[in-house]
Amino acid sequence: MSKKVVAITGASRGIGKAIALKYAKEGYDIAICCRSRKNELLAVRQEIENMSVNCLSYIGDIGVYQNSVAFFEQIKNHFGHLDILVNCAGISHIGLLQDMSPEEWNNIFSANLNSVFYCSKLAIQMMLPEKRGKILSISSVWGCTGASMEVAYSATKGGINAFTKALAKELAPSNIQVNAIACGIIDTEMNAFLSPEELDTILDEIPAGRMGTSEEVAQLAFDINKKNDYLTGQVIILDGGWI
Repeated sequence: MSKKVVAITGASRGIGKAIALKYAKEGYDIAICCRSRKNELLAVRQEIENMSVNCLSYIGDIGVYQNSVAFFEQIKNHFGHLDILVNCAGISHIGLLQDMSPEEWNNIFSANLNSVFYCSKLAIQMMLPEKRGKILSISSVWGCTGASMEVAYSATKGGINAFTKALAKELAPSNIQVNAIACGIIDTEMNAFLSPEELDTILDEIPAGRMGTSEEVAQLAFDINKKNDYLTGQVIILDGGWI
């Protein structure tokens, strides 16, 4: 019997890398991709292969449909099937909306939301014949509440949340579950721009008193997809009680 296969986008660092390593430790075969960090992605691939599981890596902007198609064609040719998709690719943008250019707006929507549509669409095509599969997207608490100075980012994550709830209803009759994790502040490179004073202010607002870790997100991403086929259409907040 062939191993289960999970595809993780945005896996060169941070949460995506942690999720890829977690599934590899659990014995899954892995397909990973990122937009441009080739050396980092190949290092992740080496870590995964050192765990005696197969790993496929792809470099390309999956916010471009043709690149998503190429990634999933490689998955199909290499593994023959797909059990789980984790949409983790994403970028942030900090600044006033009135100062944001249309190009910046389109770029973040391409990276954060278009990629989720493209990869989910292609994953569904592989999952439907098997009448099973799981799609999980990494979202943000700002998709639930909105954040000043992060309007576009909040809009993309709010889009992921609505996408998750709607697609879950569409795919439930086919035994494909769709969920999302809305992360609070996680200790990743994306949040490295915060000054010590800014970080302290945020941590004072979080009942848990700390940032979350990529490994904690990865553990939840694994647990959500492991067994429960009745859990679908949920946006699960992981934020230490912040929001």
